[in-house]
Amino acid sequence: MRITRYHCQANHAPASNNQKQGLAMLDHIFITVTDLPRSISFYEQALRPLGIANVVDYDGVNGPPGHPDLKGFGKNKRVFFWLRQGQADARAAHIGFIAQSADEVRNFYAAAMAAGAKNKEAPGARLHYDPRYYAANVLDPDGYSLEAVYKSWQHPPQN
Repeated sequence: MRITRYHCQANHAPASNNQKQGLAMLDHIFITVTDLPRSISFYEQALRPLGIANVVDYDGVNGPPGHPDLKGFGKNKRVFFWLRQGQADARAAHIGFIAQSADEVRNFYAAAMAAGAKNKEAPGARLHYDPRYYAANVLDPDGYSLEAVYKSWQHPPQN
């Protein structure tokens, strides 16, 4: 097993403007996958267009008794999406990843489909939510519902 040390900013740091505005409300999420190597490969490819990478391999023996091995994905020195081996229950989670543009949404969709995702909903405006809500939805190899979403009102204007 590859062990990588990845040091994140302490959780006790002052809140950033994004955190104060409520844009970073969750710290992390774990999902259980049936085939860890397959899922690592899938997520490395599918999340690359969003700038999210596999950055930490956590060896469970370093945690409390029974702690699983984990594969952590993150961006900007934050690890927030974790995979663990086990019995998957795709009904347990829908995961929405922030995209910085409609192009990133389209690139995520293309990369996920190339990595073996199943189409759930192609890139486009989700008018039932808001005309500015642009997203793509796929199912990962275990059937988890994944979404890349660009909500233009949540991003500062580009100068």
